[in-house]
Amino acid sequence: MTRSELIAELARLNPHLMQRDVEAIVATVFDEITAALARGDRVELRGFGAFSVKGREPRVGRNPRTGEPVEVGSKRMPFFKAGKELRERINKAGAGPRSALAAAQG
Repeated sequence: MTRSELIAELARLNPHLMQRDVEAIVATVFDEITAALARGDRVELRGFGAFSVKGREPRVGRNPRTGEPVEVGSKRMPFFKAGKELRERINKAGAGPRSALAAAQG
């Protein structure tokens, strides 16, 4: 689902809200999550999951074209850990093609 699809679905489910209001709500939520992560804070949405920032140490990588070593600096990366309720909803028996494949193989 893309951002525009999310906005369209929320607008459809909430006909009392105008499209531009839904767009503003979605933009505000994403902006606040982004700002919190940029400050190094953790964002937890109960039942959904938690966003946090993890650091990566500097390392020596390789240029895939030439094979020569390249210094890669340290960086901070966003990290998402799914909550228990989200994992349970995703992993319900019979939900999705992977469950069907696992059942056929097992």
